[in-house]
Order: sequence, then C-alpha cells, then structure tokens
Amino acid sequence: MSMPDGALVPPLEAVRRDVAAALAEDVGSGDATAVLLPDTADRAYLLCKEDAVVCGRPWFDACHQALDPSVRIDWHVAEGDRVVAGTVLATLQGRSRSLVTAERTSLNFMQTLSGTATTTAEHVAAVAGSGTRILDTRKTLPGLRQAQKYAVRVGGGCNHRLGLYDAVMLKENHVRAAGSLTAAVEAARAGAPGLPLIVEVEDLAELREALDAGCDRILVDDFDPATRREAVRITAAHPRPVPLEVSGGVEFEGLRAIAADGVDFISVGALTKHLHAIDLSLKLGAPPA
Repeated sequence: MSMPDGALVPPLEAVRRDVAAALAEDVGSGDATAVLLPDTADRAYLLCKEDAVVCGRPWFDACHQALDPSVRIDWHVAEGDRVVAGTVLATLQGRSRSLVTAERTSLNFMQTLSGTATTTAEHVAAVAGSGTRILDTRKTLPGLRQAQKYAVRVGGGCNHRLGLYDAVMLKENHVRAAGSLTAAVEAARAGAPGLPLIVEVEDLAELREALDAGCDRILVDDFDPATRREAVRITAAHPRPVPLEVSGGVEFEGLRAIAADGVDFISVGALTKHLHAIDLSLKLGAPPA
C-alpha cells in the first residue's frame, strides 16, 4: 500500500532492467554517429533549464556506467533537491563516444522522473498542513511503473498499490459481478486474507455497507463536496472507522478544499499520466562559469 514518507531507496533491479531495455532500444547494433568521433577523454555537464525537483540519478548513472564503467559522475545536487533554472546538476568525465551515446537515454530518464517528482511536490504542497496525503495510481508509463512510483516518493507523495497483486481493490464491476458489495468483500476476505482491501463506493448507502462489511480503506468516487463531508462524518462515527480516499475528478485547484473536508488520502492519476518532462541538456565541455 502506501510507502512511508522518506522511503527513497531506488528499485535497483528495476533500474538495471529499465536501462538495459532503453539502451537496447536506442543504441541497437551501435551508434552510427558516435563511431565517427575520436574516442578521447572528455568531460560534460548536465544542465537543468527550469525549476524542478531532481529525480532519476540512479538511472542516469546506470546509463553512462553501462557504456563506460570508468566514467566519473560528480553530482552537485542530491536526489529530491529543488533547483532553479540554470543549475548545473552534475559534471562527468569519460570517453567522448560513450558520453554522447548515453546522452539521450540518460536524459530521457532524468527529465521524465524529475517531471513526476516535480508535479508530485506541487500537489503535496497544495495540501500541506492538512494531514491529507497524496497518492499515485496505476496510470503510469508502460514499463516504468517502479521508476515513476519511486519519483512520486521523491516528490513527497505516497504510493498506492504497485499492481493488481499487492492489494484487493473492489470497484463497481467487481461488486456487480459478485452480486453485492457485501458479497464482494466476503469473497475478498476469504480469497486473499493477507492483502489490504480497498472498496470503492458510489454513494452514502454503499459507504455504510462497506463500513459494516469491513475493509481497510474506502474510496469515495466523484462525491460532491457536501456528500464528501457527510461521508467523513459517517465514517468517523462508525464503530470501525477506516481511512477515506478521494478519487475521480480531482483537479489541482480543488485539492486544498478536498483536504479541508478531512479525508485521509487523495489519489491523483495526473502525477504519472499528465507528464511534463523537465527541460535538461547534457553538453560536452566545462560548465559555464
């Protein structure tokens, strides 16, 4: 379910897998342009061209180390640092061919993951002090789920379930197939007793049924503000209250108002789906003075 705040350990196996696949895609049988260059010792610098939260260092490093194990990368910022436009993030020393061959793949990871971390940080800041936590969703780029969910944590958010395997989440179609919400909950408890159970409800009647049936979290989907506040009141008054999560129709401008209603979580697909890649460049030579 959700990761503890500060859990910024990168998924190292995913890093290796992601980088191997990305380099195979980009380099293929060889860099037809880089082989035309003299393969001499050279240096480069990584420049951030806009304000951002830095994320993706393990992927960036792995790209360059895969092509030149002796490359030296000196980072001037830490993972998760906020930087302003014009910041030199890192300097590199290595072989000229390897530096230019790894350039695009390493930048693709850095700009994508920094974009996710930056967007997440903006959402987290919007609810600061409320006690409400920002969650991601499964609306990630295919093949980069672990990377993007790591970036969400770097940006101060929390992870929802990683996939279909680490939590049971009953939605409208599951309830319909089971015959009722209560029947779906009973089947989930019997079939997957060790997994967290999340139930999506469409109205207050289903909310009460979910509370009575017993679950670990209730997701209120597309509730208007008045109904959402009533859901918070009903849940708090129940003998077995559970955390409430808001999902569906969540806009950035409305985050603070939703948090003020007293919900525990807000899940936002835009963290990983509506991606704004941060503008970065890798240039050969010494950084500007």
